[in-house]
Amino acid sequence: MKFYSHQGSMTEPGRYKALFDRLPKEPSALAAVIQGLALYDVVARDFYGVDVPNMRLAELHLRRIEQRIERLLELDPRSLEIARPPEHRVLGRCYQFVLFLVSMLRAKGVPARARCGFGAYFNPPKFEDHWVCEFWNADEKRWVLADPQFDEVWLRRLSIRHDVMDVPRTHFLTAAEAWRRCRSGEADPVLFGISFAGLFGLWFIAGNLVRDLAALNRVEMLPWDLWGAQPQPGEQLGPERLSFFDELARITHDSDANFHELRRRYDGDESIRVPRSVFNALLDRSEVIFGDDRSRSPRPVASPTATP
Repeated sequence: MKFYSHQGSMTEPGRYKALFDRLPKEPSALAAVIQGLALYDVVARDFYGVDVPNMRLAELHLRRIEQRIERLLELDPRSLEIARPPEHRVLGRCYQFVLFLVSMLRAKGVPARARCGFGAYFNPPKFEDHWVCEFWNADEKRWVLADPQFDEVWLRRLSIRHDVMDVPRTHFLTAAEAWRRCRSGEADPVLFGISFAGLFGLWFIAGNLVRDLAALNRVEMLPWDLWGAQPQPGEQLGPERLSFFDELARITHDSDANFHELRRRYDGDESIRVPRSVFNALLDRSEVIFGDDRSRSPRPVASPTATP
């Protein structure tokens, strides 16, 4: 578990590390803090009455939590535990809410990781592209899925009835679980993707497999970052490609049992390891994100024979 209690390059708060000291340790309390710091841009007007200026949309593309805190403090310099009015919250989507929680939990010594997959509670029966936080509950000795995006406004608007800080595994499917279900014929690939954008299918799930593998190696990327082995939109996957993604799903489906394998696979395969630059699909451009070899996942903090 030690690997996931240490920060990665995206979750490291850097010069703002001390600001986390005053925050609570309990995950639900941290989620409440985050909901006072971040604003989901797409629903800003409808849910919170905020018209987001186009000039602020660049906040969506801040990859590192240190950058996000810097921008947040530019908008409102008060302590992090103080909830901002919606117009003074830093813009984000599901990924950014999750990155905040993962970073805060790791700062408290709680093993946590971002998981890329699909939520069943937005637009049933479809499974929409989504990220959640997975943290280790030491008392119960299990990984718990937590969705910090859902404050009381979201819960009411979407009529959410489940515990968003202990999301049932039937309500959020990791990319590996979605892939396995679709490959076995249990689920239809057309139900998985971004329905309003008309993006769905096995190729989409395969892209999320690559993102999830990177996140399991503590390299959490934006949901619209593209690189390497990720398929092109609408790509029909042939037998060789299907076999490739079958293997990624096998490794990431039980990431603890396959911890050392997923570490070796990530570091050893240039097609899935995050490169120095990636393609930002929303901005339609390539962006340099690493100035050196930091695209390689951080070295294990445990001994080579230890469990994750």
